[in-house]
Amino acid sequence: MRLRLFLDSADPEAWSQWLPSGLFHGITTNPTLLKQAGQPCRLDHLRELSRRAQDLGCRELHLQAWGGDAASYLACGQQLAALAPAQITVKLPVTRPGAAAAQALIAAEVPVTLTACYEVPQVLIAAALGAAYIAPYLGRINDQGRDGEAELVAMQRCLEGLGSSVRLLVASLRQPADLGRLAAAGLSTFTISPALAAGLFANEATAAAALHFEADAGGTSS
Repeated sequence: MRLRLFLDSADPEAWSQWLPSGLFHGITTNPTLLKQAGQPCRLDHLRELSRRAQDLGCRELHLQAWGGDAASYLACGQQLAALAPAQITVKLPVTRPGAAAAQALIAAEVPVTLTACYEVPQVLIAAALGAAYIAPYLGRINDQGRDGEAELVAMQRCLEGLGSSVRLLVASLRQPADLGRLAAAGLSTFTISPALAAGLFANEATAAAALHFEADAGGTSS
């Protein structure tokens, strides 16, 4: 699969900074990110945010449904999808209520991301339902004292072995090296924070080389 990066942020200022770079396929959000960015988790406000994302060239905006039970998740997911049918992917936790709502949304041809994945067998749920993505949390798996990198590679191998079209959307990345190691292992879809995006460009040797080029260019005649 071709590399696909998402910006993990609900801050429109970060969107304005990073989406024009051409690095990002889309944006991932959730109620926690909305709260951190001071953005209300309300349908009317999410409609405005989706319009702003579209104006910035966002191809996919992942919005998380809320409600806690299957019926509430489904109703919220339907409302979110209706905000921008060609753009919105609905996020749901990989729980029984979340899976029940996902089944109905997928049957209605609404793309779904199952999120908060912590264990290898959970990717089988996404494959069985035909979800577009499943999002495992690398950093949080590591926080549990487990080898998150090895478990994500096993998740990817499960999907490949099944011939599934589900994309493993790696979340909770904390340093650029995580991205590089997983990409080398064949994973291709990641959501990263604005800080981590900036970190991809924070190489002192590269910065020094660029300055050297500019200094040498200044000493040549045209």
